Amino acid sequence: MSYSVKEIFYSIQGEGFYTGRPAVFCRFSGCNLWSGKASDREEAICKFCDTDFVGCDGEGGGQYATAERLVEKIEKIRPNKKVLKPFVVLTGGEPLLQVDETILSLLHQKGWEVAVETNGTIVPPEGIDWLCVSPKPGAELIARSGQELKLIFPQPGAEPEIFENLDFQYFFLQPLDSLELEKNTKMALEHVLSHPNWRLSLQTHKILGIK
Repeated sequence: MSYSVKEIFYSIQGEGFYTGRPAVFCRFSGCNLWSGKASDREEAICKFCDTDFVGCDGEGGGQYATAERLVEKIEKIRPNKKVLKPFVVLTGGEPLLQVDETILSLLHQKGWEVAVETNGTIVPPEGIDWLCVSPKPGAELIARSGQELKLIFPQPGAEPEIFENLDFQYFFLQPLDSLELEKNTKMALEHVLSHPNWRLSLQTHKILGIK
């Protein structure tokens, strides 16, 4: 199996449970909820995605013929070989269209801790250390357990109470980044304060102006 990757880069995790943690990000191309083309935005299941996952032309991107070659590239991006448990985030697009047990096994052999960020519409393979699921209305939620549920808020048809009894360790509300970001942030904060089983997630990488 070959793998289509938009970009691979080193930064910090900007949102959710691991906010502030250094990580290598491997962004896979493609998604099952939107083509990534502006012309298809109105017909997309997810209409607010702010990520470029189209093609393989980003930093470190390309077509990787084997899982071994992809993991070799991730290893090269790793800045400090002395870190005993380096952290890699497999994201997209929708990474589970491509991520398989072979990739996970090879990363673990190299000592990586592996996180996956998914929309939850695909059964995840065994071996993921940290599964973050971000549900979208209009898409069937298949992955109903994991470490982290991160809900973009507000989303009509994806109210927090729909998900709060699922089998996740942590529940995050993340304000929808739109023209009404300030309003959405205030609403998310108010909901978290009145429903303390939820936590607030902010996109700190955007606040800091980094990737």
